[in-house]
Amino acid sequence: MRFRNREEAATRLAQRLAGYRGQRPVVLGVPRGAVPMARIIAEALGGDLDVVLVRKLRAPGQPELAIGAVDEAGAILQGRYFDLASEEYVREEVRTQREILRKRRELYTRAQQAIDPAGRLVIIVDDGVATGASLLSAIRSARARRARTIVVAIAVASPASLARIQAAADDVVCLYSPEDFYAVGQFFDDFSEVTDEMVVSALRSEVIPVGH
Repeated sequence: MRFRNREEAATRLAQRLAGYRGQRPVVLGVPRGAVPMARIIAEALGGDLDVVLVRKLRAPGQPELAIGAVDEAGAILQGRYFDLASEEYVREEVRTQREILRKRRELYTRAQQAIDPAGRLVIIVDDGVATGASLLSAIRSARARRARTIVVAIAVASPASLARIQAAADDVVCLYSPEDFYAVGQFFDDFSEVTDEMVVSALRSEVIPVGH
């Protein structure tokens, strides 16, 4: 299975999530790539759009490999490669990523105040999942904020990561989980970068391009 772009993936996910229409879900996009997708899903389901701010913790010398993740409250999720890093390295990496989260929250709040998910049905949207660290951190963050039910919607995920996400969420909709998973972008014809400006536009409900 391949997707033309994130917009196509979001449209397919919205169709699979149709049973949640009418429940006014809070649809949380994982910045930055999944926020325009989350807007499409929120509009299709009659929900409210927001972001869930998490960042992966990068392995020493291997920035594409996640050793864990951190949310904006500072809660750290340890991944399977967490022991690759020293305590000093982790401390500095957490500081670096939390500063990025702080700046993003400041920027995104100018477009929209954060929505309290307490007691609400929450749908967390991501374009794809490799190690799963960031998404698992997002689930834990929503739980800590007392979401009533947590549903995860993702276009593509590795089988091992999908199993961990299914164990953590109340429901998971994943369009594709191939054994030959190497990177999220390999399943999209257009996997262009989503900028902060595009995230702000999505939060403001402005017309934005999410793929060609």
